[in-house]
Amino acid sequence: MELSKLFLLSPARMDGVRAGHLLRPGASFELARRLRREGLPLAEAFTFASGLYFRGKIAYARRFGETPAGAVRVITTNAGLLDPRRRVRPADLRRFGSVAIHHEDPRFHGPLRRHAAAWARKLADDGLAVLLGSIATAKYREVLVDVFGDRLVFPEDFVGRGDMSRGALLLQAARQGRELPYIPVKGAKWSGERPEGWRATWGRIGAPGARREP
Repeated sequence: MELSKLFLLSPARMDGVRAGHLLRPGASFELARRLRREGLPLAEAFTFASGLYFRGKIAYARRFGETPAGAVRVITTNAGLLDPRRRVRPADLRRFGSVAIHHEDPRFHGPLRRHAAAWARKLADDGLAVLLGSIATAKYREVLVDVFGDRLVFPEDFVGRGDMSRGALLLQAARQGRELPYIPVKGAKWSGERPEGWRATWGRIGAPGARREP
C-alpha cells in the first residue's frame, strides 16, 4: 500500500544536560535504570532528553501518522530514519551524541538520504512527508528537500515560534484531534513574528513537562 503521509521528526540532542543525566552510569532514577537494563524506545529516550518539544512532536505524529496509510520515523545523527518504537541502549545514545547534525557530514547525511529515498518510493504521488522540526538551517532540510521535493511540507504555524511554543502547539493539536495546515518547505518563509498568545499556550500546556527533572 502506498503511503499518504510520512511524519519525519527532528532528533533530540544527546550531548546536552538532560541526556547526560540519563546516560550517567550511576543514575538511580527509574528511566536510567531501564535504559541500562533493557533499553528504551527511541521516542521515550528522546522525549526525556528534549522535554516538551519532542513530547509534542511524537504525540502529534502518532495521532495523525499511525494509520494504515501513514508512518512515523525519527531522524537520527548516524542511523538515518528510525522507528520511534525501536529500543536503544546507552551505547546507541552515545553514538548519536558523537555525530553532529550537518548536511555536509557524510556520517549524518549518508544514512538519512538512503532511508529517505526508500520512504519516498513508498509515498503516493500526492502523498506528503511532514517535517516536524526546524527548517531555518540547512541541517536535514537540504537532504530532505532534495529527496522529497514539493512533497516535503511542515506546519505553517511553526513560522515565528520557538521550540517550546511548537511543542505546546503540537501537543494541544494532538489532544484536540486537530491536524494543522501544512505548506511546502521549498520556498517557505523560514522566520517571522511569533504569533500572539504563544506564551499563554506554552504556560498552560508546556510548563509542567518542561520543568521535569530527574
